[in-house]
Order: sequence, then structure tokens, then C-alpha cells
Amino acid sequence: MPWTKVYLDKEEFERAKEIASKGLRGLTYREAIREALAVMLERDERVFVMGEGIDDPGGTFGTTLDLHKRFGPHRVFDIPIAENGMTGVAIGAAIAGMKPVFVHMRVDFLPMSMDQIINHAAKWYYMFGGRVSVPLVVRSIIGRGWGSAAQHSQSLQALFVHIPGLKVVMPTTPYDAKGLLIASIEDKNPVIFIEHRWLFEQIGYVPEGFYTVPIGKGIVRKEGEDVTVVAVSFMVYEAMKAARRLEGEGIGVEVVDLRTLKPLDREIIFNSLKKTGRLVIADTGHRMCGISSEVCAEVTEGALPFLRAPIRRVTLPDTPTPASHVLEKAYYPDSDSIIRAIKEVIEYDKYR
Repeated sequence: MPWTKVYLDKEEFERAKEIASKGLRGLTYREAIREALAVMLERDERVFVMGEGIDDPGGTFGTTLDLHKRFGPHRVFDIPIAENGMTGVAIGAAIAGMKPVFVHMRVDFLPMSMDQIINHAAKWYYMFGGRVSVPLVVRSIIGRGWGSAAQHSQSLQALFVHIPGLKVVMPTTPYDAKGLLIASIEDKNPVIFIEHRWLFEQIGYVPEGFYTVPIGKGIVRKEGEDVTVVAVSFMVYEAMKAARRLEGEGIGVEVVDLRTLKPLDREIIFNSLKKTGRLVIADTGHRMCGISSEVCAEVTEGALPFLRAPIRRVTLPDTPTPASHVLEKAYYPDSDSIIRAIKEVIEYDKYR
């Protein structure tokens, strides 16, 4: 790829140069998503992609760019602004044997499809005793910044994690974005696939062709002995920044990237806690009934004896997103927020 492109920061530029120096193939997150779609459209004639504006010049932040030209408007096509009805069309196609990928550009408007997703897509396999599958992937995008405010920058993944019959995936790296999207399209039942806009320019090694990353398996991004940070999506990068800064203070942070929220990889969390005894959870969503709440509950039920300090959570405050850039900076947690939480659990031992 052209390494002269514009990067988010110096760290990303250095990572891109390192990939190139090793002779590896680097793609941005957005390019990895587009390549996964292309691979599956080429591989399986049952796959098609539908969504509002996916054939526009921008191609849904570049993730569907020019796919309609390559595969034709019968395989990649725009739809009316009728989320609930069109989700029903996608479900019907899936039940009939097709493999639709339904692209919702913003997760904020996915609640308009809740009836179809919750009462139909998630239920049919169970209601028909496993004889009817719904191989549907719903791609949706979360994000922040630019004054997107309360209706265009929400992180609603916890709503879907609550529903039996759905799988929920939130990949962090380009490698995982491609591999997990292919695995989601290959899955026999509905997958909610959530991307973060701030990841689209992240660069990583991505193999050519077909490969999958298993749904339901997390990964340790960095090993450490003192504290575990379980992170989701963009917060994995913030956790890695925090971990690197704390290395200079002699604090070893283990960063666990969940990758899949449902099914949740409890084993990887418990195994890390056996080593560190301390836990910080960093999520892109809200605290109440969110992913951090579920991880806390799972640890309390299954790994409480390993804890040496209370759990700390780094999440959004319990308010809608502000539009002001100044308030946004105060609203969104970052690596500094994670560092404060880590130091709280590290210092807990001093006062016992």
C-alpha cells in the first residue's frame, strides 16, 4: 500500500513503516473491511451487500468503495431510508438461503430495526428447532468527534449483547476486522458487527485471500504481571498507550482485547486475573448495564478469589453525548483515564 498516506499520529506512521520494512502487507482497517466483503462476494454467490448510501462516492467511510462497480448493482446496492422494513427484507433473504450483509452507517439508527432484529432474526433458529437459519450480518458503525453529539455518536453494543440468539463482534485491528467479518458472513445465524470510525485509519498486517478469526475468542495484546485491562474496540488502543507509559514506572499491564462481546471469552479474562489479581475494564459505551457491568458480573461469579483489589471501570458518563468540542474532551475517556484507574487498583494494596 502507499505508505505516504496521511496517518492519525506519529505512532501509527511508525507502525506502518515497521510493517513495510518487514515486507508484510499492510492495510487500513477500512481497506480490510472492504477486502473481506470482496473476498466473500467473489467466493459465494449467495452473499450480497445492502445499505443506505453504500454505492455513494464515499462508500460508507470507504468500506464499500466501488464494490458495486466490481460486482454489479444486484450484489451491492443502495436501499431506501426504511430501516425496519429493509431489515425484514434482509432477514427474509437470509431465511431463503442468501447471505446478506446489511450496512447501517450509524448505530444510532439501528434501534429502528429492533423489532426485526430482536423478534425475528434472533428467534427463528430457536423457534423452528434449528431447521431455519438466519445467516445475516448487520454491520454498524460507532464513533465520536466533529460535534456528532447525542444522536450520531452512541455506542449501543450492550443492547444487542442482551438478546439471546445474536452474536456481537467488535474487532480492533485490521487483521481481525477482515477475519471476523468473513467468519460472521460464514456463520449460520445473525451477527451484529460493530466498527469504530476512529479505527478506520489504523494500519496492520492483513493476509490476502480467505481466512477467518474465530468468533467468541479474545486475545492478549500485551502481557503484564500487575494489572489486567480488559478493553473493547477503540479502547484497546487507549489501553495500549496507557500500558506503554506505565512501563516506565515499573507497572506491568496486561491488555486483553475481547474482540467478541457475545459469546464472551470468560476463560481469557479469568486466566489473566489468576496472574495479575487486579482488573480495569475499558469500554466505549456507558457504565449502567453495559459491557463493563457484564465483565464485572462474570468475574464476581467465576474469578472472585483471584481479585486483590476492587474492579475499576472506564466508561462513558451516564449522560448523552455533548456537541461542544470542549465538552467532548471531558466526556470521552482516554489513556489518561485508564492510567488513573490502574493506579487506583495498584495502590489499593497499600491501604489494606
